[in-house]
Amino acid sequence: MKTLKWTLRYQLLAPLTLLVSLSVTYLLWQHEQRNALLDQQERADFNLREASSSIEQRIAAYEQVLRGVQGLFAASGKVKRGEFKTYVDSLQLGADFAGIEGIGFLQWVPHAEKAQHIAAQQEQGLAQYQIRPEGEREFYAPVIQLELFAGRNRLMFGLDPYAEPLRRAAMEQARDSGDATITSKLELLLEADAQAGSQPGFVMFLPVYAKGLSHDNPVARRAALSGWVVASLRINKLMASLYGERAGSAQIKIYDGVRMAEQSLLYDSTGASEVATTQRGEAVEYLEVAGRTWALELGSLPDMDTPLSKDNSRLIGLAGIALSLLLTLLTWMLATGRSRALALAREMTQELRESETRLRHQAEHDALTELPNRALFSDHLTHALAQARRNKSRLALMFIDLDKFKPINDTLGHHVGDALLQVVARRLQGCVRESDIVGRLGGDEFVVLLPAIESEHDALRVAEKIRESLNQPFELEGELPLSISSSTGIAVYPEHGSDEVQLSKNADTAMYQAKDRGRNRVQLYCPKVIERHTAQ
Repeated sequence: MKTLKWTLRYQLLAPLTLLVSLSVTYLLWQHEQRNALLDQQERADFNLREASSSIEQRIAAYEQVLRGVQGLFAASGKVKRGEFKTYVDSLQLGADFAGIEGIGFLQWVPHAEKAQHIAAQQEQGLAQYQIRPEGEREFYAPVIQLELFAGRNRLMFGLDPYAEPLRRAAMEQARDSGDATITSKLELLLEADAQAGSQPGFVMFLPVYAKGLSHDNPVARRAALSGWVVASLRINKLMASLYGERAGSAQIKIYDGVRMAEQSLLYDSTGASEVATTQRGEAVEYLEVAGRTWALELGSLPDMDTPLSKDNSRLIGLAGIALSLLLTLLTWMLATGRSRALALAREMTQELRESETRLRHQAEHDALTELPNRALFSDHLTHALAQARRNKSRLALMFIDLDKFKPINDTLGHHVGDALLQVVARRLQGCVRESDIVGRLGGDEFVVLLPAIESEHDALRVAEKIRESLNQPFELEGELPLSISSSTGIAVYPEHGSDEVQLSKNADTAMYQAKDRGRNRVQLYCPKVIERHTAQ
């Protein structure tokens, strides 16, 4: 009877090994798929931020060009057309300023001075000069200077954009603020491209104030206004200069305003003929551009469904199945040896558990720093939130981004950057308690979870400790001392979010507020700041 029991146990050992091995394989396969999706989203977010930064820099470059022309008119008062042409030609606006169709000057003319203004322009060589559209208005802002670069658009001498509501709104905003302002989406008709029809674009205005008059406030600016420097811009040329005619496997869309509707679509990297075949965007970011809000959407084309990150789930699945079958076969063969088979089976089970532990550790930890990766950190955060809800306690989530890390990584090499990240990880762990969690999201982004705090001051104190620690020089083997800093955003439960998604979003927002305010600082999430930016 005892022998029969042992025989049954041996017979059940092989199926049990197969069941356990396949279960472990399934868990690892599922975990790797989740990691791949998280990594894909992370890369999409990075590409979106990079695109936003490039667009903001290009718009800032356009504004600098207009400020140079503004300085010409502010210093000289009256600029002759020959002088204006010479100055614009000297700017040598080439590929770095692609998208500018023309630069001009609009003169501010009260109705009482209209006849005198027309006569003066006709005396200067424009015999047919008239202000268009016709009709009596309180004020006019006709084009009196104009230099075109690519083809010819409809912006001509005497044309008054102030008579058109969309342009007038941007002009008045620029006049009262003193800053460059762009219009909402416009359809620019270019005579050189008449067969292509109108092209989406916008117009940028920069006010010029009379020399010697104060313009410290909106009332003074209106009294001192002498005109606007203006530039018409095509969004397609702007984006082509940044990414080429196509953006590769990624689809980039730009909408004028926060609503992503077809009528507000300003740019689509796939072209109009492909709009119907594209998928919904993977990531969206809003950026402030010269007084306007643009929505930037990043997506993937269905015919270019190449993963953005390396997905090892297929490899883990196949290898796990093969290993499971091999272990099952060996278990069955060894189990027939009774006592020896039993001892070997115990050894194999132990090795299987150790292998499972190693694989799980590799799947849940960052290979470079040995810190929890995004998926494991997300599990810790979910557990901490559940416990905080039960105990009605508070916790803090920090997003930490290293300042000046990219130049070190690019100039000194990835081996130096990797060594620096390892030291950063050790310093972060040295600044927190054993119960706190430090993780790495990827690149130079880290996260810290404080699962139990009494007040926001506890989180701020730990964040300052981290900031001061990372400000200390890093002495790596074979390298001169390196210096970096960090920008930290903090979100506190439950004040700044009741779930993982909202808390993470607000901590990330606070981190970018810290970077926008000069870097090397700690920023507690402040909803009022977000509301103010949204209102603007």
